[in-house]
Amino acid sequence: MTFLQHRLALSPSGERDFKRGVLYTTLLNIAFILPITFIFLFLSDYLRPLLGMGEPTYSWTLYAGLAIAFSVILYILSGLQYKSTFEAVYNESANRRIRVAEKLRRLPLAFFGQHDLSDLTSTVMADNTELEHTFSHAVPQLFAAVISVLLIALGLFFYDWRLALSIFWVVPLALVVILFARRLVAQRFVENYQLKRRVTEDIQQGIENIREIKAYNGEEAYLRDLNLSLIALEKEMVRDELTGSVLINTSVALLKLGLVSVIITGITLLETGKVDLMTYLIFLVFGAGVYAPVEEVFNYSILLSYLDVRIKRMREIEEMPTQIGKTDYTLRSYDITFSHVDFSYEEGKQVLRDISFTAKQGEITALVGPSGGGKSTIAKLAARFWDIDNGLITLGGEDISKIDPEALLSHFAIVFQDVVLFNTSVLENIRIGRQSATDEEVREAARLARCEDFITRLPDGYETVIGENGQKLSGGERQRISIARALLKNAPVILLDEATASLDVENETLMQEGISELVKDKTVLIIAHRMRTIRRANQVVVLRDGAVSECGTPDDLLARHGDFASLVERQS
Repeated sequence: MTFLQHRLALSPSGERDFKRGVLYTTLLNIAFILPITFIFLFLSDYLRPLLGMGEPTYSWTLYAGLAIAFSVILYILSGLQYKSTFEAVYNESANRRIRVAEKLRRLPLAFFGQHDLSDLTSTVMADNTELEHTFSHAVPQLFAAVISVLLIALGLFFYDWRLALSIFWVVPLALVVILFARRLVAQRFVENYQLKRRVTEDIQQGIENIREIKAYNGEEAYLRDLNLSLIALEKEMVRDELTGSVLINTSVALLKLGLVSVIITGITLLETGKVDLMTYLIFLVFGAGVYAPVEEVFNYSILLSYLDVRIKRMREIEEMPTQIGKTDYTLRSYDITFSHVDFSYEEGKQVLRDISFTAKQGEITALVGPSGGGKSTIAKLAARFWDIDNGLITLGGEDISKIDPEALLSHFAIVFQDVVLFNTSVLENIRIGRQSATDEEVREAARLARCEDFITRLPDGYETVIGENGQKLSGGERQRISIARALLKNAPVILLDEATASLDVENETLMQEGISELVKDKTVLIIAHRMRTIRRANQVVVLRDGAVSECGTPDDLLARHGDFASLVERQS
């Protein structure tokens, strides 16, 4: 069970359904012998007068009853096989999508900054669709075909080993060709898959950056590069199809030699009296039909090569370590303390070194310094978007690495420089801050965030659908929506990451008014390049090259004539 779950990326229920599907498919394959058995019994009985062996032993009524019984058996097995493969596979596919989504939900948020979103979308949707199709049409049938062929071969060898050998001697030869084809196709498919992903990424990149492409007259260059990627993918797919088709058809042609050999062997044995006519006819019938499941085995084994890459990607996501922690804890306060914190995004590239400071509840702590100094990284570490390498980060005395990320984020309201809005109403975009909020509470948050002036100008007011990512709003209006969200959440810890960096003076003034409402009696960690943004900060932490160069009140730091004073002077 464990092997199948891991090898085929199945859930426990999916694994049980898979085995059930293999069982019923095997029974159905074997049940297809029933019509052959019926024909054999009927002909052997009703050919008796022609062979001078007397009258038929059984009546037409008995054969009619057998025909009905065999039909009912086939009907029942077909229904059970369909339910245990197609219906069960679709349920497993739905569960797999949910399982992957739940896994993604539990991964560190940093994971999404390190992976291409088109690639993740492909895993959740396209890979799952391919797995769904393969598991419903191929994988159970592969296992069932192998079992069925082995059982049929065993029965035929028991009946007459000479004729059975004449049927099955070609199978090992064809199997060698298929094993070679499978190995070759598996290598080709990895390259094919990489090219397909590259095309998907190119298309998404073009859609996301269409303004920049048009602004710099880059359409021709972009389309030329995209066309080259598409041509490379097309050539690779044609090559793969030809390679697989030639090798599979070669193996099928080898199998057909078995029918020739059973005809020749059967005639020889029949002439020498070593087999009777009915035995010969039975083996001819089986020789004509027994290769169909063998061909299925060969075709499905090639499909498994395509399956392996997708299952590997699915397992990579499912086996990624998640951030876990306790949900039952008590905070003494909402002070955030960094104590000798080291952090690196990847091994050998340290971003933060020995960071120590405390952002106290009821105070504003500002992080300033040159770009690349680690300001945004510190804010994200405080919310446990990543886990640190060394040191300790605490919230109210509790080590945040031991707190469940979702439970931890319930204490945080975060306003990013890049606001993300959804293609729904203004009301629902603000309500994201607290799903249980009433309409009146949403409107009050919007008023405090200075949003009412532009919302009232919208065609439908709060019910106006603002387009994908708020395309119907200006940058300043989108930022004020994000402030309203944070106000509505009313969390005790506020993270402001360059919330006003891209705004004009008028919008920044409105934003500052909204932020003033937001930060009352909260623990506030603010990142800013504009010194006027942090003029009311209680503490300033100056960062340079991933380390704290200065820490203190704005007045104290100005008096030291150090890095902070230099930043203020340059802006002045």
